[in-house]
Amino acid sequence: MRVFHIAADQFSELDALPAELPATGYLWAGVARREFEIHVNDVQSALQRWGIGPLVDLHISDLLNKQLPSHYDYTSWYDLLVFRRLVAGANADEKGASTLDSARRALEAIDTSPVGFAVFDRVLLTVHPNDCAVREFFALRLEQQTVGAESRAALRLPTSPADLMLRMVNYMVDSYLDLRRLLTKQFSALQQELFRPGSQFDNWQVLLESRNALHLLEDTCEDQRSAIQEWIDALAEWPAASDPAAARERELLRVRSSDVQEHIERVLSHVRRLESSAETAVQMHFSAQSNRTNDIMRTLTVLTAVFLPLNLITGFFGMNFDFLPGIHRASGFWFTLGVMGFVGIGLMIYFWRKRYLGTHATPGQRR
Repeated sequence: MRVFHIAADQFSELDALPAELPATGYLWAGVARREFEIHVNDVQSALQRWGIGPLVDLHISDLLNKQLPSHYDYTSWYDLLVFRRLVAGANADEKGASTLDSARRALEAIDTSPVGFAVFDRVLLTVHPNDCAVREFFALRLEQQTVGAESRAALRLPTSPADLMLRMVNYMVDSYLDLRRLLTKQFSALQQELFRPGSQFDNWQVLLESRNALHLLEDTCEDQRSAIQEWIDALAEWPAASDPAAARERELLRVRSSDVQEHIERVLSHVRRLESSAETAVQMHFSAQSNRTNDIMRTLTVLTAVFLPLNLITGFFGMNFDFLPGIHRASGFWFTLGVMGFVGIGLMIYFWRKRYLGTHATPGQRR
């Protein structure tokens, strides 16, 4: 567990949960999920000691649940937000060649573990997955912001637990950019395999898994959007602030919340575009296969049409009669062979000019 004290332009890390709340500023306690499960009694005791009220048992279960979707809940003394992140796992290969195997690994490595936020008036409790880099990133970033007046002026520290929570959520949403590049790269590999000339695509299991992964991402994004929308609705119901500074801070929270929601909408839009692209690729694949089958059938039909009159001629002269025109003449065979050759070549030229053989006819070409 890491505990930080944030006040105005001061940021410091504490050794443990303090006996009482600092006179100014607020506390941020970031803890891994397994560690929170072990030390939940210590956290509850500290909250009671600070006089701000403990966590509800149901909310503790929510913070410990690894499968819980993104959602928002509240009590009269704190707000609870569970937000599922979207990041590429350790097995994702972003720099290697795009192959079907790498696409499968990339889809399997998508991590949607939830991050929990308990937002009190002067305390922010965050519960992270064991490998979550959000806590370390913000701890380092906030520490760097307190070094030098120029840095503080460029980017001020979060003024409240809600402000810090929204910045973390926004960072998790923006981290989807890395996953977006990875997904786009791997889906390009699948599409190239689908349309590779002469390929007999049979990796339908990978394609099915990719579509299922996109459906999972879409559901995750929709849950994220619903959770943030509920937070915005609850924020609008907060009592009006009498202090102008507090009112301005409340307005900044609304602006930042709307910005987070807009970023989630962009992520959701991109996921849906990938879904549409996957559906279109499959349809184009079957369309290309259908066109290839049509070309083969057209060629076979032309060959059949060419040899049909030739079979008619040979069948006519193959009838079992004693007297047939030219059957007893020495030149009869060569004359018949010449007629058959003329008919066959004439039909081939005719079908060629009609574009039934060779290249496809393009719009505007004469048939």
